[in-house]
Amino acid sequence: MANQAAEEVLLDVRVAEASKLYKFYLNQERKILGTISVAIFLLVWELVGNTFQLINPMFMSAPSLVFKAGVQLFTSGEIWNDLYVSGVEFAWGYFLSIAVAIPFGIAIGWYTKVAYICDTFVNAMNATPRVALLPLVIIWLGIGILSKVGIIFLGAVFPLLINTRDGVKTTPANLLTAARSFGASEWQIFKTVVLPSTVPFILTGLRLAVGRALIGVMVGELYAATAGIGFMITVAGATFQTDKVFVGVLIFAITGMVMTDVIDRYEHRFDKWRPKVGAE
Repeated sequence: MANQAAEEVLLDVRVAEASKLYKFYLNQERKILGTISVAIFLLVWELVGNTFQLINPMFMSAPSLVFKAGVQLFTSGEIWNDLYVSGVEFAWGYFLSIAVAIPFGIAIGWYTKVAYICDTFVNAMNATPRVALLPLVIIWLGIGILSKVGIIFLGAVFPLLINTRDGVKTTPANLLTAARSFGASEWQIFKTVVLPSTVPFILTGLRLAVGRALIGVMVGELYAATAGIGFMITVAGATFQTDKVFVGVLIFAITGMVMTDVIDRYEHRFDKWRPKVGAE
């Protein structure tokens, strides 16, 4: 601890004596390096796909072509209904998974008998590809929005459930011992020790569930849909409209990035105790 404190003091002195430009770089290092890397990637992609046409644009497209396609889709209003349909499906599937996974995961982690009964089924379903269940989901729920919500729910619920369960089970033993030594009841231990230590695991599960839910949107609309971003990507790919395919892919990517960043911001409020790991 003393070495870490000394290192932080030395770092603060170095920053204090640095120039304004270097201070700005240190404060914005993540944004600067991220922006540069993205800019280089887009530049190379544009040169390869459009300027020099080293690859046929029908197969690769380019940032400028994708941008034009996106502007055309939004200005014509063609994409708005697809966004609405996919957004509704994602919201219902994702929030239903939260409503089920968190309390169920806490119950499995906290109650031993519930874990004995349910662990086998949870682990088996987590290992089962959700795509394999899609025909059954369509048979049970039809080809409407319910089947898409069902496959999104199945994709998102298990990462969150397992993270919540493991978060409860990995509560530090010394904290439990200290709470019991002071005469705390089981409810007090759960409320003041187990639940707070599980919150970072729940937030990690929420972040993983975002990606699984977006995959569920794409898979559900790939097989049985008449609208949605996944359906738009399928139609565009079948007609070799590569630029429209990239528009849909970027929508999925940006949605995932924004939601993950929002969850990360909340997670940082609960993990200040964690040491910073990694090279400078």
